[in-house]
Amino acid sequence: MDRKELARICEAILFASGDPVETDRLAFAAECAPEEVQEAMKELADRYAFERRGIRILRLESSWQMCSANELAPWVTKALETRKPPKLSASQLETLTVIAYYQPTTKTLVEQIRGVDSSYSVSALLNKKLIEESGRLNAPGRPILYRTTPDFLRTFGLSSLEELPEIELTRFDQGLPEQPEAASQPETREVTE
Repeated sequence: MDRKELARICEAILFASGDPVETDRLAFAAECAPEEVQEAMKELADRYAFERRGIRILRLESSWQMCSANELAPWVTKALETRKPPKLSASQLETLTVIAYYQPTTKTLVEQIRGVDSSYSVSALLNKKLIEESGRLNAPGRPILYRTTPDFLRTFGLSSLEELPEIELTRFDQGLPEQPEAASQPETREVTE
């Protein structure tokens, strides 16, 4: 295989990976010897450095990784530090709280607790990837169950749901506290996927 073609293949793999890739893995993918990969990657890394590109290819023991040029760190940091957690309206925050504490749960339960339609909030939280579908409730109509995502934990600086502050949860087999006369059936929580 032509060394330039091999370098192009390795470059594409490193770009797509984002993480270090072992020389042997590159050789396996390109169907060539690891020594050929070493030579092609060394040339490519030297070319990137010589042309003072914004991207560098680093050798890390027996792996290779694509990264930004060290001298451009202030600009990269400035651009990426402006990322902020998604802004949440009060209704979205309420909806997210109900889902976090009662998960997996349905939109109907969220609306029962909040007392208002929560369709927009659920949709917005799905778009922001703070919640996700986690199956369907084994009940008439088979409503969608929702749960929080790892992005929820990252956004709120939690390592697990156990770190959520404790609150007194409403038991739905006894009805809602503010509506004791309501004869609602308890919600079953069998999840089938």
